[in-house]
Amino acid sequence: MQIRFTSSERASLGVEWELQLVDRETRQLTSGAIDILAELTPEGAEEHPKAKHELLQSTIEIITGVCSTVAEAKADLAGTLAEVVEAADRRGLGVLCAGTHPITDWQTQDISPKERYAQLVEKMQWLARRLQIFGVHVHVGVRSPDKIIPIVNALTQYVPHFLALSASSPYWVGADTGLASARSKVFEGMPTAGLPYQLSGWDGFEEYMETLISTHAIESVREVWWDIRPHPDFGTVELRICDGLPTLDEIGAVAAMSQCLVERFDREIDRGYTLPVPPSWVLRENKWRAARYGLDAEIIVDERGTVRPVREALTDLVEELMPTAKRLDCAAELGDVLRVLEVGGSYQRQRAVAAAHDGRLEPVVDSLLAELRDGLPG
Repeated sequence: MQIRFTSSERASLGVEWELQLVDRETRQLTSGAIDILAELTPEGAEEHPKAKHELLQSTIEIITGVCSTVAEAKADLAGTLAEVVEAADRRGLGVLCAGTHPITDWQTQDISPKERYAQLVEKMQWLARRLQIFGVHVHVGVRSPDKIIPIVNALTQYVPHFLALSASSPYWVGADTGLASARSKVFEGMPTAGLPYQLSGWDGFEEYMETLISTHAIESVREVWWDIRPHPDFGTVELRICDGLPTLDEIGAVAAMSQCLVERFDREIDRGYTLPVPPSWVLRENKWRAARYGLDAEIIVDERGTVRPVREALTDLVEELMPTAKRLDCAAELGDVLRVLEVGGSYQRQRAVAAAHDGRLEPVVDSLLAELRDGLPG
């Protein structure tokens, strides 16, 4: 089986942001995507070019076009977000983002009326029906299929960095899970989700996909939901590891990290370097530590079992990537990683709000609504 990889311009950028629709009175997730997207879709078009349905009718995904800088991607998202927020407001709905909704029971949610979602639920049953989770996906352009698998393999060592920084799902159906990212564990229940397999090259990816498709495990590449995956149609590496992020500031931070890391690895390949392939047991343990402890995690940094705080690792990574960020014109956005470390990750901010309100979670929903409107707290 041959899979065509559509080469993209080097370090081009795209972002997908999954938004929650909530009733402003009850604070519960509430169906509204069908009406909102129908209103926003240009006359004569089948769908809005940058606002899409997702699995649940209480979700709208907004996407950018192909961007060259993080600032351009943020501005693109902001424009579509403003349209969605205005249409939602007319219906008494608010818009927010986090990896999970703090209080809503997934069993109350309506599935979007699309054939592929009906097929997914029929096939996966409970695993699909409980996917009341929300993420941010970052695409970075890669020019050659020969580069994409080595870059995916090398990026896996930064899974704990991205997950700890973005963790925003401490609550599940009204209860504190004790985790920083419950979303990541819910999603791992899907048979083709989680950490990517460490393949030797593009031919290995083609062989893997041929096996899954020929055995009817999946119907297309789109059904492989790895934390980091090649996207052949877009010609990108897609980082799907991040929890849903409440603010454009945080989206800019993870987008800058993504773009800079891919650019660095691309240049290293051009210089003849062989990119690292971290041991799978280290990757699995580090992802768990980030999901459990977030920014307080201590991650394993070598095969000898050396550990260091993920906060230190993130601070050093920003310093290492800053020359690349300056070349890509995203130094300010990369610097926002340090702002998140200062004010706390979303899971920490949410818990602080709950603690200040005797454990009630409705104020947490209100705080997420405010953060989407106002940006990262000072």
